Formats: sequence, C-alpha cells, structure tokens
Amino acid sequence: MPKYGLNKDLPLPVRKALPGHGQDIYREAFNSAWEQYADPSERRNPQDSREEVAHKVAWAAVEQVYGKGSGGEWQRKEAKQ
Repeated sequence: MPKYGLNKDLPLPVRKALPGHGQDIYREAFNSAWEQYADPSERRNPQDSREEVAHKVAWAAVEQVYGKGSGGEWQRKEAKQ
C-alpha cells in the first residue's frame, strides 16, 4: 500500500484537515519516509510499523509550515524575518 500519488489518495482525515499546500507537504514527506524507513532498524522505535512512522514524519513536516488556528483549522505560519 501506502505511497500516495495524488492528494486525493491521502486518508480522508488528512484531506479534510489540511489545505492543498499542506496536503502536498504531507504527501511528499510521507512518501519520502515510506522509502527511508522500509528497514525496521532505521526507525527510532523498530516496533513501530513503517506506515505509522511515515505518518508521524508527514505530520511533523506539516507542522513546520502550518499550525492550528484559534478555530482549530490548520493555517500557514507567518514567515519569521
């Protein structure tokens, strides 16, 4: 399974929560982590599944650019200058 070709292939909760750009970040990070952590010995917690690790990496990537607004929706963070 995994590896997502298009944003429409992402899990429904991800598609509902994130704006398009956030979905792009999630998909690219997930796919990269899916490849990088294929071998359990490469994972911080080898007992975690490959898919679980890839989702954690993807959310962490999103959180670098987006944060939850006061209404709970994901919003792009303002650039620091």
